[in-house]
Amino acid sequence: MLKPDPAQLAASDAALDSLPGLAPYDLGPDTFLVHDPATGRRLARVPNCTSDAALDQLTIADEAGRAWAATTPRHRSDTLHAVYTVLLEHRDRLANVMTREIGKPLAEAKGEVQYAADYVRWYAEELLRPGGGVRPDPRGGATILTTRAPVGLSVLIAPWNFPMAMITRKIAPALAAGCAAVIKPAALTPLTTLLTVDLMAKAGVPRELMRVVTTTDAAAFSETVLADPRVRKLSFTGSTGVGRRLLGLAAQHIVKSSMELGGNAPLIVLDDANLERAVEGTVRAKLRNGGQSCVAANRIYVQDGIADAFVEAFTERMGQVIMGHPLADGVELGPMISREAVDRLGELVDDAVVRGAELRLGGAALTGPGNFFPATVLDQVPGSARIAGTEIFGPVAAISRFATPEEAIRKANDTRFGLAGYVFTETLDRALDVADQLETGLVGINTGVPSSVAAPFGGVKQSGLGREGSGEGLEEYQEVRFYSVGRGER
Repeated sequence: MLKPDPAQLAASDAALDSLPGLAPYDLGPDTFLVHDPATGRRLARVPNCTSDAALDQLTIADEAGRAWAATTPRHRSDTLHAVYTVLLEHRDRLANVMTREIGKPLAEAKGEVQYAADYVRWYAEELLRPGGGVRPDPRGGATILTTRAPVGLSVLIAPWNFPMAMITRKIAPALAAGCAAVIKPAALTPLTTLLTVDLMAKAGVPRELMRVVTTTDAAAFSETVLADPRVRKLSFTGSTGVGRRLLGLAAQHIVKSSMELGGNAPLIVLDDANLERAVEGTVRAKLRNGGQSCVAANRIYVQDGIADAFVEAFTERMGQVIMGHPLADGVELGPMISREAVDRLGELVDDAVVRGAELRLGGAALTGPGNFFPATVLDQVPGSARIAGTEIFGPVAAISRFATPEEAIRKANDTRFGLAGYVFTETLDRALDVADQLETGLVGINTGVPSSVAAPFGGVKQSGLGREGSGEGLEEYQEVRFYSVGRGER
């Protein structure tokens, strides 16, 4: 397993030492620790905010939001363009912090910084293309004008697995629309959020508009802020179970809500697929962020005619994946976020093997420090295995086989989730036919990484409500209003 160069480690430590808003280790009980999943080392303490503190931040943001809503679109656009520039100027620092708190390989973390900054640039441009229109009232005697207004004070709850991109994907459209936000990052990965928001403020966004609340009591935070009638928007990325509870809280004051929830992504390889493209695309769909992604390929279905060749080539490619400390050059697979995540993967693999799956690669956690689990391949996974119906969230590929496309589609849709799906084939008609029948919010055709800032990201069924990214993402932070303009008789 690769280890980092000492100079890389020193540079990363320097980035951590300069983080804003962090407390030294001896501050007292109202803080919590953030750990490095690659080593178990303590990285920092951050404030463990109370419910009263969250309400204080809500008040600050609400007051600032009223002035921000009155600014011109050009002013908001120029400010977000300045943010984009500053974020990229600090790419290395942001990537180092992200890598240390989540274990994402450094090259991948730098890619996330660009992806996150691209959301800021996109909404800096998108807000200058407002919706609205003019139409005659069909009854005559009036003209209907439609316009869009900021929805108001927004609560943004982000996950740990993409700690920068999931923040900017929410806060950029909120600011673009004219809204203030209270932001709660995941307790496992608050450092990237703290640094991102600090840099945004230095680029010109009023700090009062972006209030970060770090806490280990997510339930108390949600119950408190969503009981406040000043909150008009909730954006959440996380599990379906938590999303269901948040929707119940949001219903108290009819809060506009958008949610990206759990996934169980099917990946279908048809027998006419380009083998090399399908293998590489499946590896990317499986191993991005170590498999710790809601859109990761979860159930891999391969048609009988190509199955043996695919499994051999895929297993060989997964065996070449370099695992190690995420700061080390060339590392493709870092640690899992926690020891609990590692233990859960081991249990899923063991259960699948007991039920008849063939273990082709990996399968057991590494001993020693850090939360490392190797790239793993299971073939002939039966439907009775727990892994066949569970969001894996790790580098374990569960492969099963099918005879006809109809069988694959039926199995793919046999889930309460519907976030992402994938299909690999060299025939356009077959690709579109399968994609049309998949019950998912997005489909990657011959690609393992379909996400784009210009595309509406979100799920169907129990994978969520609303969309993030694209123009639809801006609309989530706006309300449509119309004016009926009467016309006098001529």
